[in-house]
Amino acid sequence: MRPAQETLDGRTAARRAAESVATAVGGGVLGWALGALVSPMLGVVVGSIAICNGAVSGWRGSYAWRRGDGWLAFVLDSTWATAPVAIGLLAHVAGAVRGDPGPVPELTVRQNRHVYRRGVALKPGFALTIGNVISGAGNVDSPRRRRLITDHEDVHVWQSRWFGPVYPVLYLAWSAGGVVAGTVLWLVRGRRQPLAKVVESCSYYTNPFEWWAYSRDALWPPPGKLHGVGWRSAAVRPLATLPRRAARVAGVDPTGHGDHAADRADGADRADLADLADGDG
Repeated sequence: MRPAQETLDGRTAARRAAESVATAVGGGVLGWALGALVSPMLGVVVGSIAICNGAVSGWRGSYAWRRGDGWLAFVLDSTWATAPVAIGLLAHVAGAVRGDPGPVPELTVRQNRHVYRRGVALKPGFALTIGNVISGAGNVDSPRRRRLITDHEDVHVWQSRWFGPVYPVLYLAWSAGGVVAGTVLWLVRGRRQPLAKVVESCSYYTNPFEWWAYSRDALWPPPGKLHGVGWRSAAVRPLATLPRRAARVAGVDPTGHGDHAADRADGADRADLADLADGDG
């Protein structure tokens, strides 16, 4: 049994505070240095976002400092990806006030992300990823729901890091275009199918970022997509089929002391941009 002053991840309050301050300061310096290359004001803005993210992430121990992907996540979140991270900071507020306050420790600590059971939700049953924050995880005690987080939503976290400020722009632009395309397709098909289903298939399910994530989750085509609409085959290989995931176990070491690289999507995500070219459109 842990001493009363220790938290669920094994760190004392003093260690959590120290990591929070160090991560905030380090992130702030990185963010300011990058932004200042464009203008001093941008340096202040980017640095401020990085400080806030670092403070929260350090307190919760989200970055896996003993692995390369943890450092990569920290650098990207503090520099190139601060725009989506800034929006994600608002998701932290929603996650704190909408029941089950605080993130899910076993899916957050040393996992390079923050996972909330509730928080922001746009559609019942659907999780939502904004920056490095995953909301609406639901019953993560269910194996299927847990895999949604590790094999689908985590892909969105890394998409946000790779594409940075253009990620939300590209995602929303496709969604808006999909509404128009779906409406036209509905008319061309003689309005035989529900308009909402056709539009959803075009704007959401065939969005390249969702195609990528559903493929990694071994769910392409997804059950909600109308047959004959969108991509014919998966964009990339499912994470579960990759050799480094063969040794995956159900539990997660929250301290990050163990070598559980097989549990992570990061290595596969770094190959996604090359693998994406193999998919049929």
